Amino acid sequence: MTTHHLPASRWLALVALLLGEAMNLLDATVVQVAAPAIHADLGGVVSDVQWFGAAYTLPFAVLLVTGGRLGDILGRRRLFVAGVMGFTLASVACALAPAVGILIAFRAVQGAAAALIVPQTIGLIKAMFAGPEMSRALGSIGPVMGLAAVCGPVLGGVLTHADLFGSSWRAVFLVNVPIALVVLSLTPGLPEDRTPERPTLDVPGTLLAMTGTALLVLPLIGSGLSPRACATMAAGLAVLTVFALHQRHVAGTGRTPLVEPGLFAHRAFPAALVASTAFFAVTNGLMTVVVLQLQLGLGTGVMESGLTLAPWSLGLAAASWAAGAHLVRRWGRRVMYAGLGVLLAGVCASVAVYHAATPGAYPWALPLTLTAVGCGAGLFAPALWP
Repeated sequence: MTTHHLPASRWLALVALLLGEAMNLLDATVVQVAAPAIHADLGGVVSDVQWFGAAYTLPFAVLLVTGGRLGDILGRRRLFVAGVMGFTLASVACALAPAVGILIAFRAVQGAAAALIVPQTIGLIKAMFAGPEMSRALGSIGPVMGLAAVCGPVLGGVLTHADLFGSSWRAVFLVNVPIALVVLSLTPGLPEDRTPERPTLDVPGTLLAMTGTALLVLPLIGSGLSPRACATMAAGLAVLTVFALHQRHVAGTGRTPLVEPGLFAHRAFPAALVASTAFFAVTNGLMTVVVLQLQLGLGTGVMESGLTLAPWSLGLAAASWAAGAHLVRRWGRRVMYAGLGVLLAGVCASVAVYHAATPGAYPWALPLTLTAVGCGAGLFAPALWP
């Protein structure tokens, strides 16, 4: 099969899938940069800034497997379109939100809608392409995600700073609308695809996972580890224990669990879970701290904070491409360890830069150290998930 034998509509459909994937990452990064401006406008406690991101990522992460399962049952094209439409409506609702609580609620809806979009991409690509074209189509996901990572922080700063028609931070949500309209205009080229044998949907498992995760994470975003917060986290661990027992029971009865317990029989799987959790905790946590420190601590503008994060994104995109295209194939998992070393050096250098800077002054060496953080993250991720 050669590229020129494939109809143009199939490649346009691939564009729709890639833009749908990119919306997820773009939305997360632009909102992260605009979060202090949202807080300044809507008020509330400072910890609400963390919820602007957490309210999105929690339902996205917990419902990701369920979204893929629904695509298997109901059809991947149908779920992809429904997810894009839900994401668009939730984005408009976020842009119009008059209060912090309403914004956080619709951020959760956005995350749930993204969990319907993202799992369908690979399945639909495999349904549309075969042979070398499928490899090329799957290989295009990484560069597009890298481009979204580069554009996100800068776009968040530019849109908020520009204050188009008095929209201020609300423009970072409205930017999803034209992207989504392009995606929806291209979706007629997507085939409807589902698994021949429909798996079951583990609704109780999904509810247990969501409840346990929320109880565990909620106190970490609050004001501190009070006795009440510790009790809430203990309840979350108890619910997640019930979830694990429930998954074993479902698998034992021949039904399809939300998480296959047999995966944990291999040491590599839980090790990868721990490593990826620590990786995202460090990178996302550091990005949030940098944005808050620059805007709330030093009083810099949203444009300056977006530009400060741009070298991080550029380093991430460049290193991720180099690792995925060349380094991992030659050096294997050693690239992951090198990435961790570069990431750790970048984090330590960023801390040192803050300590060395004049109090209240912008740390001019910070973009350089954040470049190292991005390069380390870009080397680590492709080697962990080859």
